[in-house]
Amino acid sequence: MKRFVLIGICFFIVLAVTPSSSALAEITLKLAVVTPPHHAYAIGANEFSRLVNEGTNGEVIIKVYPSGQLGKGERELLEGLQLGTIDLAVTATGPVSNFCANMGVVDLPFLFKGPEHVDKVLDGPTGRDLLDDLESAGIKGLAFFENGFRNFTNSRRRLKKPEDFVGLKFRTMENPIHLASVRQLGAQAVPMSWGEVYTSLQTKVIDGQENPIAIIHAYKLSEVQKYLSLTGHFYSPAPLSMSLRRFNRLEPAWQKLFLEAALEAAAFERKIIRDNEAKQLRDLKAQEMVVDTVDKSLFVEAMAPVYEKFSQEYPDWKAILIKIRSTQ
Repeated sequence: MKRFVLIGICFFIVLAVTPSSSALAEITLKLAVVTPPHHAYAIGANEFSRLVNEGTNGEVIIKVYPSGQLGKGERELLEGLQLGTIDLAVTATGPVSNFCANMGVVDLPFLFKGPEHVDKVLDGPTGRDLLDDLESAGIKGLAFFENGFRNFTNSRRRLKKPEDFVGLKFRTMENPIHLASVRQLGAQAVPMSWGEVYTSLQTKVIDGQENPIAIIHAYKLSEVQKYLSLTGHFYSPAPLSMSLRRFNRLEPAWQKLFLEAALEAAAFERKIIRDNEAKQLRDLKAQEMVVDTVDKSLFVEAMAPVYEKFSQEYPDWKAILIKIRSTQ
């Protein structure tokens, strides 16, 4: 009997001193995205989580919350980063520019020549400078994911040239550049949070919207939009950002790891967006969307006044634009 008691005591001692899997996780962080789990934002976020967990030997767990579980609007997520109620988030640059004016420069129409130009700029010194500027808002920019080049959809008619837009009503993000650019086409621009868009399209409160192919596909906009015009008018980067207070509490080796893992996850996420686009376009056509290519030079000319307007409003942008345009 004494022997069994002794074995039992030893067993409980072993349990008491053996750390559980949860005890090994010294830090658990929340990473929020508004897109569904099958969108590249969430997939890239999960890859970042895996890289960090691996690099810290399981001492940091990053839980990804897709589909707006921690906030339906991206502005709400950014405010959560400032307050520290959210640790990390992936958001479009449109709402970010409300917190840091210089980030707005990447939203100018027809700024990037293509994916290779994007990668050279955003993964290089210019991209790093833009991310570092977020620190003034209490946010640490880690790297740039992407949503891709944006295109117009609508339920009224085919849109192949700027004058086709006159009189139509389009949803845009709360982004002054996007608003001004759409208005240059003679359309009415309606700023609206993403959570309201599908219903507004369905009920004809708005005629159309503009987004990358991945979003049009992921949210099944073909159910409420007949026409797609491949304008590629804006490129849509998506910073992976962190609460600055939370980042500063990480030990220096982990800060370095987070930045390196973010760059690796960003390259992974962008590849998903780009590799999937052709298939998603085929799916949209199969869902009876009418897909039109356009003469982009007509749209470049129509939206050109936006550059002059915002370069005057934000003089610092001129130097940034020179750096972006001179990047080979």
